[in-house]
Amino acid sequence: MAIRADLGQYAENETGEQFTRQNSKLLKIELAAGGVQALRGSMVAYQGDVKFENKGSGGLGKLVKKAATGEGVEMMHATGTGELFVADQAKDVHIMYLENDRISVNGKNVLAFNESIQWDIQRIGGGMAGALAGGLYNVTLTGTGFVAITTDGPPVMLDVASAPTFGDAQAVVCWSAGVSMNMKTDTTGGLKSMVRGGSGETFQMAFGGQGFVLVQPSEGYVFGGGGGESGGGLGQLLGG
Repeated sequence: MAIRADLGQYAENETGEQFTRQNSKLLKIELAAGGVQALRGSMVAYQGDVKFENKGSGGLGKLVKKAATGEGVEMMHATGTGELFVADQAKDVHIMYLENDRISVNGKNVLAFNESIQWDIQRIGGGMAGALAGGLYNVTLTGTGFVAITTDGPPVMLDVASAPTFGDAQAVVCWSAGVSMNMKTDTTGGLKSMVRGGSGETFQMAFGGQGFVLVQPSEGYVFGGGGGESGGGLGQLLGG
């Protein structure tokens, strides 16, 4: 007997790289090239010899920051010689390779990265607007290696140097080294407008410098306030 189906288009994709997208939603990692940190619970399948270790929030320093900020990112350490397949809620997957570089990422958009990459939780919102917003926190990834992030839909990459650039704090995914960010408060309509709820765009992220900012077509990842996935402060970027 034989099975007839149109599943051939979903055959495993081989590129020779350690990180390979199998489709827009699914990432394959070749662990023989080295261990990785992956979002806890992101494994959907694996083949061969793969071992998992729960790294929690990444050490005492990050645990202290998590307690102080209400933020955290739960990672698992994967090693072995097999192939690991990871995904996160069928979000779009994007791969970057850092060469002695740095990127700042919304923690809810981190999927996986090489164990050679150093990561930390950093406060990114300053000034009066940042204080009013309750503070913002991102995951900073630094070093050399692969990084995989996710977006809720196809994103747009904006060149910060080409024009003044602003983003909704709930839609900004990441930005590259060389880009500066400050919180901007839009008080158009005055205090009465803010008291009444304003336009819904009161707090914005203002970008400058040289580099790019990546923005997703969704405000589904709430940074803070009430409802949704929000939590301690506007900076509820990271799962925990």
